[in-house]
Amino acid sequence: MEDLEKAILLTYDPSSAPADASFRSQALSFLSAVRSQTPPPTLLRLSLDLLLRHHQTSSSSVPLHFWSLQTLADLISHSYSSLSPSDDLPLLRSSLLSLSLSLSLPPSSPPFLKNKLAQTLASLIRIEYPSLFPNPFLHLLPISSGSSPSSVDFFSRLLSSLDDDLISQDYPRSPEESAAAMRVKDAMRLQCVPQIASFFYDSVGLYRSSDTALAAAVLDTMKKYVSWIDINLVANSTFLGLLFGIVEAADSADQLKLAAGNCLLAIVSKRMDSRSKLALLRTLKPQMGRLFSVPELVVMVGGLITGYAAEALDCYKRLGSAGEAMELLEEALPLLFYVMEESDEVDLCNVVGFLADYVSTMKRSPSQKQVVYVGQILELIRNQICYDPKYRKNLDVPDKIGREEEDLMAEQRKELFLLFRGVCRVAPEATRLFIRNLIANAMSSSEANVEEVEAALSLFYQLGETVSEEEMKSGSGLLAELVAMLLSARFSCHSHRVVALVYLETITRYMKFVLENTQYIPNVLAAFLDERGIHHPNPNVGRRASYLFMRAVKLLKSKLVPFIDTILQNLQDTVARYTSLDWSSKELKCSGSEDGSHTFEAIGLMIGMEDIPPEKQSDYLAALLKPLCQQVETLLLEARVQGLEESSAKVLSFQRLIVAMNALSKGFSERLVTTNRPAIGIMFKQTLDVLLQVLVTFPSIKPLRNKVTSFLHRMVEILGVSVFPYLPMALNQLLVESEPKDMVDFLILINQVIYKFSTSVRAMLEEIFPTIASKLFNILSSDTFSSGPGSNTEEIRELQELQRTLYTFLHVMTTHDLSSVFLAQNSRGYLDATMQLLLIASCSHKDVVVRKMCVQIFVKLMKDWCTKYNGGDKVPGFRTFIIEKFATNCCLYSVLDKSFELRDANTFLLFGEIAMAQKVMYEKFGDDFLVHFVSKALTAAHCPQDLAEQYYQKLQGNDIKALKSFYQSLVEKLRPQQNGSLVFR
Repeated sequence: MEDLEKAILLTYDPSSAPADASFRSQALSFLSAVRSQTPPPTLLRLSLDLLLRHHQTSSSSVPLHFWSLQTLADLISHSYSSLSPSDDLPLLRSSLLSLSLSLSLPPSSPPFLKNKLAQTLASLIRIEYPSLFPNPFLHLLPISSGSSPSSVDFFSRLLSSLDDDLISQDYPRSPEESAAAMRVKDAMRLQCVPQIASFFYDSVGLYRSSDTALAAAVLDTMKKYVSWIDINLVANSTFLGLLFGIVEAADSADQLKLAAGNCLLAIVSKRMDSRSKLALLRTLKPQMGRLFSVPELVVMVGGLITGYAAEALDCYKRLGSAGEAMELLEEALPLLFYVMEESDEVDLCNVVGFLADYVSTMKRSPSQKQVVYVGQILELIRNQICYDPKYRKNLDVPDKIGREEEDLMAEQRKELFLLFRGVCRVAPEATRLFIRNLIANAMSSSEANVEEVEAALSLFYQLGETVSEEEMKSGSGLLAELVAMLLSARFSCHSHRVVALVYLETITRYMKFVLENTQYIPNVLAAFLDERGIHHPNPNVGRRASYLFMRAVKLLKSKLVPFIDTILQNLQDTVARYTSLDWSSKELKCSGSEDGSHTFEAIGLMIGMEDIPPEKQSDYLAALLKPLCQQVETLLLEARVQGLEESSAKVLSFQRLIVAMNALSKGFSERLVTTNRPAIGIMFKQTLDVLLQVLVTFPSIKPLRNKVTSFLHRMVEILGVSVFPYLPMALNQLLVESEPKDMVDFLILINQVIYKFSTSVRAMLEEIFPTIASKLFNILSSDTFSSGPGSNTEEIRELQELQRTLYTFLHVMTTHDLSSVFLAQNSRGYLDATMQLLLIASCSHKDVVVRKMCVQIFVKLMKDWCTKYNGGDKVPGFRTFIIEKFATNCCLYSVLDKSFELRDANTFLLFGEIAMAQKVMYEKFGDDFLVHFVSKALTAAHCPQDLAEQYYQKLQGNDIKALKSFYQSLVEKLRPQQNGSLVFR
């Protein structure tokens, strides 16, 4: 026993341990051995003995008590069945009751020790009450007249522990736990719930003045029990008088007032029939009325006000035209707004949820009183979405604090904006008047602060989410006045980032209005092009403005023709600055795609329209492309002399220039460039010439090859067949020093070329296919994709992406009538490897979509290369390969595998392709296919003869759906017979 005590003290009391940490480690091991190796009955007595021997609480005995109680709790939870019903369990019950009655555990014990004792006893009650442990509550229930603070405190802790451990529905419970909770609650209702309710009342009344912390603790416990005990035990004049008396009393401690308010909230929120709930609210009305008249109390019990209002609203909704419920609700609403204004303690989510519920009950034409409430709701929303002024500098030039504040506010605003949009729908005019007043005040005041202006504009933006397209286009009424105000607005704090950004976003939100009301176009252009937009002093705002301006141009397009000269003149300095800035500067780093290049895309969209005269269009484009090309050529000359490293500033400059050219091209269509105005096409071809020199000169600098590849995508799109002369050199150059990621980009480009030009690129593809195949088979060797630990690396993921892209490439080739490329003289050497790759993937690739593509490739190849007669096939041996390998392994063995999940949608589509493949094999190969598949493959799969004959009949028919359905049932019948006997070969 002495060794045990020393070990406990060494483990739980660091001050008693020697400096050597190994002693503590040995103590831990010793205690673990004691618990695991001592028989439960012996361990029970050992723990109880420790508790009784050290009945006086001192600093040294607390660890001993705690270890003993923890051991008892573990015995009850994990070794209960090992304890004797005749000896051990009676001893355990009586000992725990004795400890709980403070016969052995002194009143001076620390709170965590009392909690541990309460939890241990609650664990036993959970298992044994009421059958084996019939009256623990009656044993421990304090007698009201002579109850000591310690007995009240412990009984309250016991009830609270029992709620946490078993009864509370705030935690997920298993069916067994729910059944145990019901058993305990039913027994308590029959035996002792009225006495427990009396305990709550008497204890609070006795200690509300002398020991407010104890009285508050009892009320906190009571709150947990209100939800399932008889409501009449607590919702009566005596109990309510006590609770409201505490809340209203000037000398009550705040802690006690809050606890009483929470109990009242639990009473108000208790689930019951709506008419009973309305009667309860009616009973509470006089006391609530007294609370409503004292502002300080209203703020103190804000949660109660919200709960009371929410229950009144629920009664109103459930009982229909229950005028009394609405009357109760409308008495509470003004106080709710007052609480939100004066207190930071109220749960915002609960209030917003309640208000959203209230707004949903309003009709399209709210009453005069409801309009007043709407105004208060709108004001509440505005107040809640305002940033704290102390973060003003952090938000202007965002640092870590500013970004965190923005993220937090974005999250907080989600529900508030949802509420706002609900208000917009039921009271659109009131909402628009509210916003008009906000905007007008912000515009007229030279002292309007950043936070208020940003909030007003954010609400204006959200309003746009509720305006119908027809109303947006009509441009009438208050909405037209609001948009006109917005477009002409200049705020004193417009230089601040968050104001400028939300202003531009809001203008973009109402662009459809401007599309139908073109008189506002000059205002829009001014907002985007002056210091409020692209020329804003904050470069982050300018870049965002560039993107939003591009979106506006996309929508307005031909409406902007009269303004193009003005726009281009205003953008001259922006264009020049974009190509001349030091992009390695930290100040210019930006996230995502908002790098300012959208200015070029916007210009391209404007000057690429056919509405512009040809000569003027050529002049516009030349004025932009020529300087860009000249800068690229200058950089090339310098880089050839000085050399170029991937991390150098010159590489960034190259990238900016290529991105600008690419963005500029997005406004031009193939028809305009190749047919209507070929002079434009010549300029783009000259540009392509220049950029290909970058690729030739620096093939190993990845950022540059990526940007040139992106430009090639655009040229394939707009130059049509006139891009052909440039493709061989470009494609061959892209194959130089190409890594897996580069090959993915290359194959995506090739796929686009095939989609665009189909069989026209056959000769070009025959020329480069051997190089492509050689590189891919070298990179994707059979041992590339290792499994197990460490296989999910970035390198492996890149190779997997390359493999998927390769299958897509082969699929695109085959389905665009280019299968003859496989048979070209230089490509024949890769045919066997390609077919084996496709076969393995069609049978076992983990991506079902890839498997489906591979099956489709084989079907197309059968149609392209095989005839109905054996002698006419284009590829000797292909017929045999399909019948013996593909048909058996893919069409049968792979679908018999249990991993082939037919309930999965993509797998079911694959199954359909496999059924179709069998139909094509029968049409092309006839009896050759049938003899092998039926007599060999199906026989090996233990297929009964009658089912094989039915399969033959379905295959001969013309109904592919019937074949697919039968084959599915056949597979499901054959699966149980396999026992792993079929192995993919």
